Amino acid sequence: MHTIYILWLRQLKRYWRSKSRIIGSLGQPLLFLVALGFGLGPIFERAGGGNYIRFLSPGIIGQGILFMAIFSGIELIWDRQFGFLKETLVAPVSRFEIMIGRTLGGATIALVQGVIVFLLTLAVGFRPQQWILIPMAIFLMLLISLFYTALGTAIASTMRDFHGFQLIMNFLVMPTFFLSGALFPLDQTPAFIRTLSSFNPLTYGVDGLRSTLVGVSHFGLGVDILVLSFVSLTALMIGSYLFSRITV
Repeated sequence: MHTIYILWLRQLKRYWRSKSRIIGSLGQPLLFLVALGFGLGPIFERAGGGNYIRFLSPGIIGQGILFMAIFSGIELIWDRQFGFLKETLVAPVSRFEIMIGRTLGGATIALVQGVIVFLLTLAVGFRPQQWILIPMAIFLMLLISLFYTALGTAIASTMRDFHGFQLIMNFLVMPTFFLSGALFPLDQTPAFIRTLSSFNPLTYGVDGLRSTLVGVSHFGLGVDILVLSFVSLTALMIGSYLFSRITV
């Protein structure tokens, strides 16, 4: 447990030392909120969808978490290339503890990112339907963070090249975001889009956030929590296995 705590704390220190990273990571969510929220808002409202900022905000929170969490795998490749990972692996602790500590650190950072984006949505006019459900929304943010941080770690454990990791992540991240229902209601999309979205874990994260913050759900909050819990546990198990086989 001490090793997990040390690695978790190390990840947090890295994040807070990089002020440019904090500011830069907020640029894209803010752009989506302002450009899409206010640009497409009148069209969405005339189509009978209601307030688009209200609909869009949970999806943008999910996007902020997704990008921060999954790209945490870059730090593993960085440590591997510059020898820091070797120093960690030779310590008399299990690789499982090392992986869990790194994952919890990355997930905490992604969770903080989600909370900051939530505050940005408040600044542009979004208001949750029930403030009492905010703790449940934060719990859902944590599940999203855990899954995508573990996924990023699992993929990074099999790679040595920064550029290859970034290409794979870009290929994975954008379809994940656009097929999550973050930008459009799933119940008004063609059947094949709904089918693809149902295999996307972020879909359940966005739906859960929308359920707790807006009071609208496509799958139901219970299903969202169940799916996210299952995929998070699965990603942690796969990530632990791949990390245990890593060579430096």
